Amino acid sequence: MVDAQRARKMADRIHEIVARRLERGIKDPRLGFVTITDVKVTGDLQHASVFYTVYGTDEERADTGAALKSATGMLLTPSLEFILDALPENAASIDRLLQEARQRDQDSQTVAATAEYAGDADPYVKPRDEDDYDDDLDDDDDDTDEVVPVVDEADVESGAVDDGTVEPDGSTR
Repeated sequence: MVDAQRARKMADRIHEIVARRLERGIKDPRLGFVTITDVKVTGDLQHASVFYTVYGTDEERADTGAALKSATGMLLTPSLEFILDALPENAASIDRLLQEARQRDQDSQTVAATAEYAGDADPYVKPRDEDDYDDDLDDDDDDTDEVVPVVDEADVESGAVDDGTVEPDGSTR
């Protein structure tokens, strides 16, 4: 393994040579508008991967890939591989996702601006006055409260509660 700094310098040099050679030296009509985006070199400096993008349609990308593959023999490197870089497609996808997120944020802010509370605006319980509590027990305005017993039907049927019914012998239940 060589020093990482030396490998990076070698990758930069290969980037320059390949870009210059594509610009001036290769006269293949299939070669489209190519941009070299990056070069990676193995640790032993025996293999270089050249990443490129092509401005154009999928057909132009395929033609350019074929032209670059046939041009690898003309470029003086031990082993050279051209790899189509998906950077533009990834960038477009990220831009689309960011735009969608911005739109959703804007929509949620619009909804939040016109939203109302589901319950009280102030949901916290406040202490009440004694008079307020007495008035809440009945619907009339006087301060006397009627206590109404709650009777279960099962208690009435079992005879545990007097429902006011008079039996034939004159007794009440």
